[in-house]
Amino acid sequence: MLDLSYLPPAAVAGLLGVLGLLVGSFLNVVIHRLPKMMEQEWAQDCRELLGQEAVDTAPYTLWAPRSACPHCGHQIRWYENIPVVSYLALRGRCSGCKAPISARYPVIEAVTALLFAWCGHQFGATWAALAWCAFSALLVSMTCIDWDTQLLPDDLTYSLLWLGLLGSVVGWTGVPVAMAVLGALAGYLSLWTVTQAFKLLTGKIGMGNGDFKLFAALGAWFGWQALVPIILLSCVVGIVVGVALKAMRKSGQGDPIPFGPFLSGAGFLAMFLGGPALLQGMGHLVLGA
Repeated sequence: MLDLSYLPPAAVAGLLGVLGLLVGSFLNVVIHRLPKMMEQEWAQDCRELLGQEAVDTAPYTLWAPRSACPHCGHQIRWYENIPVVSYLALRGRCSGCKAPISARYPVIEAVTALLFAWCGHQFGATWAALAWCAFSALLVSMTCIDWDTQLLPDDLTYSLLWLGLLGSVVGWTGVPVAMAVLGALAGYLSLWTVTQAFKLLTGKIGMGNGDFKLFAALGAWFGWQALVPIILLSCVVGIVVGVALKAMRKSGQGDPIPFGPFLSGAGFLAMFLGGPALLQGMGHLVLGA
């Protein structure tokens, strides 16, 4: 295996930053297509339950069909799909019909690159750096999907959960296995209990199962003592975003706002603030107060 341990942190950060650009481009595909794939699967399941004939549809996956402009159907050429660079070269417009391209695409690519670069600088050329890069990529994709559709796909939440537990076993996260397992259990059961109590009192569902799984995954990455600081951080993120949306008049009273992006924001803050060790210390202070 190629040994990169001699590289300085800045070089590792640069290499992972470039990798982050490529991964960010793929995340744009995941964010757009995965919810549609889920809807297609649900529709097929409903037809089977109703005894209806299956509809023969063209395969729609992360790999097929090729990416195309939604306005004119122009297929995206390889040189039009270079992260950030192609968007700037095209001036944010389709080369076929000149329809505007959402600025979110290069933003996601750039944000993912910065997150990967930070992981490289923080952890160096180690497996832990790659693990935290995967953590970042999964949170970015879940944040955008939940914000758009109020869905947190099991493929993503379970991947984050199992990767956190694996990272604990092999030492990538610095969290003992017992604390990671308890974090996953406590994370899921705590939000599930609160949601069930809210439903009994109001008759309304305040939170989805995906939020329970995401909180469980964060518990696996940071340990059970970190759960209270994470939920407090998510509330802070939620307040900041809510105030910003209200100031920009992007959200009306009664509009549903997903909780997953706030949990993800707390996960990023936890990573930046020093990861499991610091959060567990904060958790001891809060629980001991």
